[in-house]
Amino acid sequence: MSNPASSTPPLEDRAIGCLLGAAVGDALGGPVEGCTPEEIVARYGGRVTGVVGPFHPEWRTARPLAPYHKGDGHVTDDTLMTHALVRVYEKVRDHLDAYAVAEHLVPDLIGAPRWIPELEAEAVPLHRLFLAEKWLVTRLHYGHVDPREAGVGNIVNCGAAMYMAPVGIVNAGHPEGAYAEAVDIAGAHQSSYGREAAGVFAAAVAAACKPGATPASVVEDVLCLAKDGTRAAIEAVCAAATRYTDFESALEPLRTAVVPFDTVGPVYREPSLGARRPSRLHAIEELPIALGMLVVGEGDVRRTVLGSVNYGRDCDSIATMAGAVAGALHGERGVPEEWGEAVSRASRLDLRATGTALAQVAREVFARDRRRRLDHERAFAAIGGA
Repeated sequence: MSNPASSTPPLEDRAIGCLLGAAVGDALGGPVEGCTPEEIVARYGGRVTGVVGPFHPEWRTARPLAPYHKGDGHVTDDTLMTHALVRVYEKVRDHLDAYAVAEHLVPDLIGAPRWIPELEAEAVPLHRLFLAEKWLVTRLHYGHVDPREAGVGNIVNCGAAMYMAPVGIVNAGHPEGAYAEAVDIAGAHQSSYGREAAGVFAAAVAAACKPGATPASVVEDVLCLAKDGTRAAIEAVCAAATRYTDFESALEPLRTAVVPFDTVGPVYREPSLGARRPSRLHAIEELPIALGMLVVGEGDVRRTVLGSVNYGRDCDSIATMAGAVAGALHGERGVPEEWGEAVSRASRLDLRATGTALAQVAREVFARDRRRRLDHERAFAAIGGA
């Protein structure tokens, strides 16, 4: 198939496409999070093909989801955290580190009420976050832990990775820089393969912004950076993914490929005793599957997101990551317009404005980086005799 990414969308377009792709993936995956592919078919009479209503019609009382209104185009904590990180970039207007999380992200999560789609009300974002994300507030705001080490002791999951797309845009075209920055940021939130996944996901978004990038080149770029079980899991899943071009036939093979690296176990809502513990041998499930679905979908946003959503398990985060990378590849025009409009309206988000603002920050950071490089060159020439 032809590669629309070869037209090289400009930075603003890629930033908008990335955040749009992430948000629609999150919103489409939200109602079926934790389900199996078979349960999805039984509930909706087939695969999810767009925005759907809640999995449980009685969502206000259904356990374990109550009181969250998942579905109907509502984004989840993945997008709330992504946009919080964008706001930090807008404030700092430079590269971020773990200290920026303590100084800016945590106050944003606890100090300013915002519209929470799943609660259909204004609240501080902290009230919507999963316990693994509330860890940020506990450790940094109340515990005064060194931000670079605050992630140690948290469960190892996709919590830090799921909102790192903005790091990839700020480092657009420079996967190595995105990886290093995201690993630093994520030190405040996660350790082990959860922190590693944050760096690799940011690198994937940055790699997708390269002119002429393809799913294969994105995977190649991140495999040059990924370490330990994360690298092995991506390699195994993406190798399996190359044999398929439709997600239906890929669902079981991709799950089989990631099983040796997954600690959660076969039943997503009944984690194994060894689940989410630090390890150099394991990986989060979400990122390898997201990249695998990118390969299966040949980078097409619709196919990539739908494969991620219908995979089930933690599919809102899988689809968030997959949608972000595919959206960065193709820009805004690659994201189905009807999805973007429905999610923006239902979640009360201006996704275009957020993407434009992030792209402006990226331009400013690049200009600063260029000045810093020139200053270093002059200093090194003076001391090195070059």
